[in-house]
Amino acid sequence: MSNLDPSFSALVPLGWTDLRATTWTVDHTADGEPARVVRHDGSTLSIVTANGSRVVRNTPHLDPQPTVGDWLVIDGEHVTRVLERTSLLRRMDADGDRAQALAANVDFVLITCGADRPIRATRIHRSVAQARDAGAIPLLVLTKARTADDDAVDVPRLALEHPGVAVFETSALENVGIERLRAAIGGRTSVLLGESGAGKSTLANALLGRSEAVTGEVRQGDAKGRHTTTSRNLHVLPGGGVIIDTPGIRSVGLFADADAVNASFTEIQQLAAHCRFGDCAHAGEPGCAVAAAVGSGDLDSARFESWLHLQREVASAARRSDPRAAHDYARRYGRAAKEGQARKRR
Repeated sequence: MSNLDPSFSALVPLGWTDLRATTWTVDHTADGEPARVVRHDGSTLSIVTANGSRVVRNTPHLDPQPTVGDWLVIDGEHVTRVLERTSLLRRMDADGDRAQALAANVDFVLITCGADRPIRATRIHRSVAQARDAGAIPLLVLTKARTADDDAVDVPRLALEHPGVAVFETSALENVGIERLRAAIGGRTSVLLGESGAGKSTLANALLGRSEAVTGEVRQGDAKGRHTTTSRNLHVLPGGGVIIDTPGIRSVGLFADADAVNASFTEIQQLAAHCRFGDCAHAGEPGCAVAAAVGSGDLDSARFESWLHLQREVASAARRSDPRAAHDYARRYGRAAKEGQARKRR
């Protein structure tokens, strides 16, 4: 039997679920009303409640600070609480010493790559690790898919290069792949992640079936775009579910843990289980199954180097935010990182 309170039925398309309803019934029935953040403008929040949308003031005492996708408790015009999050997509902030929240309660991260520009595997690896860290499912979305007389992107190869990540080939202007992607994310919360000009807002409009996200032109010379989306915005999809459009991110600073990175490179973890030593750092130890696979070509060396780079980045982030936590990372991956740097110099 559903726990959904009929008075909150207007929130169902926004992601109000049985689990949320149960939590609300147990903990918050006397606190006010639930609301979801659809836009964050610093000192103000655009929210939607069962009674409609409005703008309320954000307050610095809230912990955690709200972000787009959060569920709140609203008492009149005041935010009294941020409900427990099921997931949080985050990245390293501009100062490089703490996490910056991008979107909360996310089910899917749509990693958008434009077919009109080089597709960088390292960027995809980092974004997949971000999604795993958030507790969300990464989906690789190829935008601006080529027409029949253009050079086509090798989609099957792309899928092989990123195991465990479903690939969606789309063209918003030609309505290619839109229904398949909409069916995959329907009824859930998705966030678009990608650099400027990758076609995130155009894709969002195609999924929405209406022009709601702001789009801009892309330079012909290098296929780069301007930041037409300047803030994160939550939009309701036809038939339920929401999609969060985000500004283009030139640099995706990784704020995650080693487990999130490892979950993005499952084949390395499977190989590591066959290493002679349980604490093998894959940096030249005898009996290292990972090094053997790289040497034989069974494991792509570029993918292994990407894993090493992300582990170094994770250790660096841990060191800046919590020196004590960094010790474990350094002990586990320090030798591998040094060996990787030495290989590059050679």
